[in-house]
Amino acid sequence: MQYMLLIATSEAVEATMDQHALGEIIAAYGPYTNAMIEAGVLVGGERLRESTTATTVSIRDGKTQLLDGPYADTKEQLGGFYIIDVPDLDTAISWAARCPSAHLGSIEVRPIWPM
Repeated sequence: MQYMLLIATSEAVEATMDQHALGEIIAAYGPYTNAMIEAGVLVGGERLRESTTATTVSIRDGKTQLLDGPYADTKEQLGGFYIIDVPDLDTAISWAARCPSAHLGSIEVRPIWPM
């Protein structure tokens, strides 16, 4: 079954972090991603640019509305994602717990609902 690991951290907290500590977290993603590849569970994943670069699109009363930035003002912002293919939720949770940003923010585990 496929799951998406949504990586949410606070951009404000990251901006105030010691650059060495932040660099260690970023560097930890290489081995983490390689472990997923070696385990044969990685389907895909990407980093996302800062939430300030987002454009939110909605349709209201038949008119397209654009909002610069993310839809919701939250403490944490979506910073990236992985899609993994594992046997069950427990295994997906195990991979989420190994994510370097789990110590800084949160990792939401969501099952993929195939179309």
